Order: sequence, then C-alpha cells, then structure tokens
Amino acid sequence: MDLLPSLYALPTAFFLDILLGDPQYLPHPIRWMGKTIETLEPLFRKIPLQSAFNGLLFAMSLVISAWSLTALSLAVANGLHPLLKIGLEITFIYYCISARSLKDAAMEVSRSLVQKNVASARKRVALIVGRDVDKYEEDGIARAAVETVAENLMDGVISPLFFAAIGGAPLAMAYKMVNTLDSMVGYKNEKYINFGKASARFDDVLNYIPARLSIPLIAIASQILAGKGLLSVKTAVLEGSNHSSPNAGLPEAAFAGALTVKLNGPNYYNGKRVDKPYIGVRFGEARIAHIKKACDIMMLSSLLWLGILWGITAAVKFYT
Repeated sequence: MDLLPSLYALPTAFFLDILLGDPQYLPHPIRWMGKTIETLEPLFRKIPLQSAFNGLLFAMSLVISAWSLTALSLAVANGLHPLLKIGLEITFIYYCISARSLKDAAMEVSRSLVQKNVASARKRVALIVGRDVDKYEEDGIARAAVETVAENLMDGVISPLFFAAIGGAPLAMAYKMVNTLDSMVGYKNEKYINFGKASARFDDVLNYIPARLSIPLIAIASQILAGKGLLSVKTAVLEGSNHSSPNAGLPEAAFAGALTVKLNGPNYYNGKRVDKPYIGVRFGEARIAHIKKACDIMMLSSLLWLGILWGITAAVKFYT
C-alpha cells in the first residue's frame, strides 16, 4: 500500500485549502466535472434504452473516467520525475477539499445578516443551497447556512480525505465525480427520477461510512468548543434519520445537538413545498451567531479527522 497520500499529500493538500480556498482564477477539475456532466447528459439520454439504464451508463462512464484520467496523469508525472508526481497528487487532493470555501461562503451570509442586509444574505445563501430562499427572513437564512455547513463537512472534507487516504488522488477524484453527479442529476423530480437514480445511489453508498464517522468527530469538536458532545451524539442517533438522505441527516443532526438549534423541516423547491420533519425539534431557531459556531465546529472536526487519518497511516507505516 502506498502511504504517501496520507503521510504527506493529505496534510499538505488540506493546509493548502485552508490557505488558498478556491480561487476563481485557478483552473479547477471539479468545475470541469460539472461542465462535462452538462455536455454529456444529452448524449446519454439519446441512447435507445430505458432512462434508468442510460443514467447508470452515464454515471459509471464519468466516474471511471475521473479515476482513470487522474491515475494516468500521476503515472505520466512519475515517469518525468517522482517529485512532479508528488506535487500533482497534492494538487488533485487539494482540489477535492472545500473547508475554506465552505467557511467563507457561510460567513459571507453571516456578515450580510449582521449588516441587516437580508436581501444580500438571501442572494449569498442561494449560492450554497438548492432550495427556494426568496421568502426567507433572518432565522430561515441562518438555518440554511448552518445546514449547508453541516452537510458539506461530509462532502467537502470527511469523504474526500477518507477516499484519498484509501486510494490516493484517483479515488478522491472519483468520489468528487460521484458527488458532483449527485448534486446535478441526483434529484427526485420528473426530469431526473430515473436518469439520476444511479448517481444518487452511488453517492449514498460512498458517503455511508464517512457520514457515520462524522458523528464522533462533530461530537468531540462540539465538546471542546461548547461542552455539547453528548447532546450532539444523542441528537444524531435519535434524529439523524429525519432526513430524505440516508447520510446527510447524521452530521446535520449532530450539528443540531451541538448548537441546540432546529434544522431541516419544510422547504420549497422550484415552487413546490416539500414537507420534511425537523431535526432538533425541541431546540430553538437558528440565529446569526450559530453560523460562526457551525463553521468553528466544521473546521475543528476537519482538523481532528486529518489528525486521525495521519496517525493511523503513520502507525501502519511504523509497524510494517
């Protein structure tokens, strides 16, 4: 097993993300994934087969391509010089992590609310959630920001680092392709209920373990920051299933307990009301201050996860 990704590439990539975030002026493979999905979707829909099978071919082709192109790039780089391969591996993993950009986006929402500019806060939160927010007031906006921090801790940090530790940059990039597919075609509406089914299922399967590993991380972070570790775990266990996703509800419930706020609940999507149960129903409404607290928990959880992965890998290397 090549332990390089965990010993060197993972921490370097993580701290590059903390330092640089996601500069729009840099080329970004994840954005390329999105454009590729947009370009190829119509072509796969034209295949004269059932829509669900077309969607399966679509998802499998893109995920395999993401893994293969990354592995090929690393092999070519290694053939030129081993240090070039190390640098490229770090760069690929860095692109898979989004802790800094997630925090920045949430805090921009917070700053707009602090300035009493609700219209600006709505515009900013609309960039990071997939629901209708045009009628949201301060508490709804704060709730949406906290929810996206909680859910994207898994998608943007826990899962990418998990797969990078197991299979290096190729597996991390394959995961990000699955995650991007789910965010673009994994909907249960008329257009994607069949075509996007495979993408949604792949995402559910890959996030199953990371979602459950996120609970103790969030609990430890919340215990350190606010003394709410036990309540975080209890809420995750009792109310984590109050969500349409088999995975996203777990970190969201852990955050609800850590912050003692009510999350999830009914929302509007493309003008249609979707009734979902609340998570943390006995808690109060989310407020502006909870956005920063959620970001603090997210960042500390990320650091804890990085430390755990590095420690496990170092121990394995030492004893083998």
